[in-house]
Amino acid sequence: MTGPSTIAPTAFRGDALCAAGPTRSNRHVGPVMAGTKELRSRVESVKNTKKITSAMRLVAAAKVRRAQDAVLKTRPFSETLQKVLGGLIERLKKDNFDSPLLTEREVKKVLVVSLTGDRGLCGGYNSYAIKKAESRVKELEEQGLDFDMITVGGKGTQYFGKRYNVVKSYQIGNAPTAEEATAIADNILATYLSGEADRVELVYTRFTSLIASEPSVRTMLPLNPTGIETEGDEIFTMTSKDGQFSVDAKIADPAEPQQFPKDMIFEQDPEQILSAILPLYFNGQLLRQMQESVASELAARMTAMQAASDNAKDLIKALTLELNRKRQAAITQEIAEIVAGANS
Repeated sequence: MTGPSTIAPTAFRGDALCAAGPTRSNRHVGPVMAGTKELRSRVESVKNTKKITSAMRLVAAAKVRRAQDAVLKTRPFSETLQKVLGGLIERLKKDNFDSPLLTEREVKKVLVVSLTGDRGLCGGYNSYAIKKAESRVKELEEQGLDFDMITVGGKGTQYFGKRYNVVKSYQIGNAPTAEEATAIADNILATYLSGEADRVELVYTRFTSLIASEPSVRTMLPLNPTGIETEGDEIFTMTSKDGQFSVDAKIADPAEPQQFPKDMIFEQDPEQILSAILPLYFNGQLLRQMQESVASELAARMTAMQAASDNAKDLIKALTLELNRKRQAAITQEIAEIVAGANS
């Protein structure tokens, strides 16, 4: 940025140049005016960029609200499913119920499912998620375990597709649906039940707040029956106050297992019912993690666009100050030339 100490000599130099003749003075004025036009053009360009980043921030905020509404709408079904599931597990504990989705087995091969975004402009969201998945892969290699990958999200597919064995890839979008989650879950379940993988790990980004998110690794299969019975839930609600976005978080109590009467007769065998509900429960858990990752991505995009807007505001202020200084220098120079011409 041009300071006052660099402007003043320019104005005084105009006196000497003016005394020598009009031709030399005109040569000096030209670059000053050109610099003024260039600065004015830069200010307008930065203002237009600021409008774009501000609009993208508001769009991301609206999408966060939609993702939040989707989570809240699916919660009653998830609670009911968890209650029935917990009640059936408690009832069948005495019968030593055995399910391939609940049984631990020796791990020789791991299926790693990586969740990233499809687009950029969201700060370090994608890079952190990719680094977390890459770190987990290196740990598996150090343990001598074989692995395959499924990528959900364009950024992860683009990165891991050139480095590891990606058996399947999906797009995630900004509004994951139950149909999309079911398609991914069916592929994962088929791989696990066929014995092609002994454990399924999900690398996703856990939503913490609008300015923070945490890449995490979660074992999806085999399912943990005690975790199914006691797992709680954390609900995030985005609000706005005094023109600023914020998130209110509250911990929901875990769903209590459904109490079935001892003399209750099931139309189907309870083991068959539980075997049918477990894949449905797995689908719901996968959809929840997808929604949480999308919320983290949108929150990161909001933060990134807010930072870009703030930087644009500071740059506009600095450029405007420099423009005013250059204009003042040009006016001072012209006045000095007029005075010098009159004296001569």
